[in-house]
Amino acid sequence: MEALKDKLESSFLVFENELNGEAEGPIHTRRREAFERFVKSGFPTKRDEEWKYTNLKPVLKPDFRVFVNDENTVDFSSIKRFFLNDVDTYKLVFIDGYYSSWLSETTHQGFDICTFSNMLTKYKDVAEQYFGKALPENEAMASVNTAFAREGAFIRIKRNVTVDKPVEIIFITTDHGVATLAQPRNLVVVEENAEITILERHQSLSEQSVLTNTATEIFALRDSRLNYYKIQNDAKTASLIDSTAVRQYRGSNVTMGTYSFGNKFIRNNLNFFLEEEHTESHMDGITVIDEGQTVDHHTLADHKVPNCYSDELYKGIYDANAHGVFNGKVMVHPHAQKTNAFQQNNNILLTDKASIDTKPQLEIFADDVQCSHGCTIGQLDEEAMFYLRSRGIPEKEAKALLLYAFANDGLRNVKIPALRKKLNRQIAKKLNVNLDFEL
Repeated sequence: MEALKDKLESSFLVFENELNGEAEGPIHTRRREAFERFVKSGFPTKRDEEWKYTNLKPVLKPDFRVFVNDENTVDFSSIKRFFLNDVDTYKLVFIDGYYSSWLSETTHQGFDICTFSNMLTKYKDVAEQYFGKALPENEAMASVNTAFAREGAFIRIKRNVTVDKPVEIIFITTDHGVATLAQPRNLVVVEENAEITILERHQSLSEQSVLTNTATEIFALRDSRLNYYKIQNDAKTASLIDSTAVRQYRGSNVTMGTYSFGNKFIRNNLNFFLEEEHTESHMDGITVIDEGQTVDHHTLADHKVPNCYSDELYKGIYDANAHGVFNGKVMVHPHAQKTNAFQQNNNILLTDKASIDTKPQLEIFADDVQCSHGCTIGQLDEEAMFYLRSRGIPEKEAKALLLYAFANDGLRNVKIPALRKKLNRQIAKKLNVNLDFEL
C-alpha cells in the first residue's frame, strides 16, 4: 500500500501541471485539496470503521501502472457482448481511459452526452459548479479519483427534456503486460423536470491485475427522474472500487440498481443526499458470487429535510467461499420530520464456507418518522425444496427456481425489459443452471 501511495504522490506532481494547460484555477485547486486529503489519511485499512470487514491490502499489492499511454485498438466484435444489443442506445465507450469516437454515439442536440474532458474545456462553468461537490470528502479512494480525474462521461439533460433512449457508459481495459490502475470519472446533471436512463459497466480484457477506482457525481434537480444501472461482471483478475454520490433536490426521483456478479473484489460506496423536500431515492442490489470473490456494499441515505422517501433492498447469494459485506446507513436529521425510510438486506449462503457481514443501521434524530430496517441470513428453504421436488421438479431446477424467486425482487425497478432479460440470464449462468423459463 505504501509503495502505491508513493507512486501516486510522485505521479501527481507531474500530472497536476498538465491539467488542461492550466496551472491554477478552481478545478486545479479541488484536485490538489483532494490529493492532500488522501496523503494525510492514506489508503483505508481494517482499522477504519468503514473498512473493518474488508482488507484492501491484497487488492493494492500489485505494482500498478498509474498512467496508460499506449492505447490498444479493440474490434467491436470482441466487446459486442458487453452492450445492450437489443435496444438502441447512446454510447460512451472508453478504451484504456481514452474516448473511442468510432465505438460511441454522442449528441449535443437538446442535451449533452459527451466526455468529461470535453466538459472541462468547453463547459468550464458546469465543471466549476459541480465537479468535486457531491462526493464526501472523507472517502480516500474518491479523493484519489478527484485528484487524477481525466476522462469519463459527462451527461447533462436540459430542463423539461426526456431523453429518447438509454445511455450506455462502457470502460474497457486492454492488456499491457503489467498491472493497470484505471480512474474513470463521471458527472451527471439532470435539470428540472428532465428524465434519463443510464447503464454503466467496466470490463477488463487483460490477463494482468486491473484495479478500477471510479467515481460518479450525480445531481438530480427539481422534479427530475433518473434510472441508473450498474452491471458489475468483470474478469476474476479485475477489482473495482466504485464511489457514487447523488445529490437530490425537490421532487426528484432517482433509482440506482447495482448488480454484482464478477470481479475478484468489488467495493461500492453509494451515498444519497436528500437535500430538499419530496424527493424519492431507490437503491436495489443483487449479488451472486462464488469462489474467492468479495463484494462490499456501503450505502447511505442521508435525510436532511422533511417529507422524503428512501427505499433500499439488497439481495445476496454466496457460494463456495465467497465473502459479502453490507453496511447500510439511514440518517434522519433533527428537522427531517415525515421521513419514510426502509432498508432490507437478505442473504442466502449456499455453503458453510460462504460468509456475509451485514450491518443495517438507522440513526434517527426526528420523532415523526416511519423507518425500518432488517437483515436475514440463511440457506434454501428445505420445505420449499421438498414441495417442488414432490411435484416432479428435479433438484437442480428446483434449487434454481427458489434462488431466482429470491433474487427477483432486486430487479423490481429495472425499467428496460432487455436489461431485465440480460440480468436474468446472467443470474442463471452464475448459478450454473440452464432453464427454459424466466421470472
